[in-house]
Amino acid sequence: MKFFVDTANVNSIREAYSWGVVDGVTTNPTLISKEGRDFKETIVEICSVVDGPVSAEVVNLDAEGMVREAREIASWHKNIVIKIPMTKEGMRAAKTLKAEGIRTNITLIFSPNQALIAAKAGGMFLSVFVGRLDDIGAESMGVIRDTVDMIDTYGFDSEVIVASIRHPMHLVESMRAGAHIATIPFAVLDQMFKHPLTDIGIERFLADWAKVPKG
Repeated sequence: MKFFVDTANVNSIREAYSWGVVDGVTTNPTLISKEGRDFKETIVEICSVVDGPVSAEVVNLDAEGMVREAREIASWHKNIVIKIPMTKEGMRAAKTLKAEGIRTNITLIFSPNQALIAAKAGGMFLSVFVGRLDDIGAESMGVIRDTVDMIDTYGFDSEVIVASIRHPMHLVESMRAGAHIATIPFAVLDQMFKHPLTDIGIERFLADWAKVPKG
């Protein structure tokens, strides 16, 4: 499974990337707005840190506007992937961008039907929002499993991104469901390293090492 870090904070991205487990980055307008920085400047700096896909989202709602915006954003760096919303206009835009060789990440997917449409429209990445599905009592991992099976069955050139991750167990469940990618908030990624038995083990090893005679 690939790990993307879900943030627009360059310092957090730099730290996470230094751990050697991050394969890419996803951003969205909300994450960008939290940083209070210029959009282009932020995305280009992220691309200078991470050698992998960096998702940047369009904000136009009509296909023509999305395509125009996507062309401009994609020109900033070779690693940029354009996030497109799961709408009819979005799929029109995704199809056009696919033909032009611009990679897309179809976002705000909540059902296998939407995932199938996004794959047919040429989305390279299909972002399924598990946390938001959990919020309404839906079985989010069933959507992940169905989407992975759909890609395998029909041979689509797409990968499933598990998005809206809230806690480390979402990662375990995503792994069991066969997801290709998880995009993880920095705090959750940091939490994944931690286990009390690891801390206890290190303390014991160091205590025992202190007893070893040093010539």
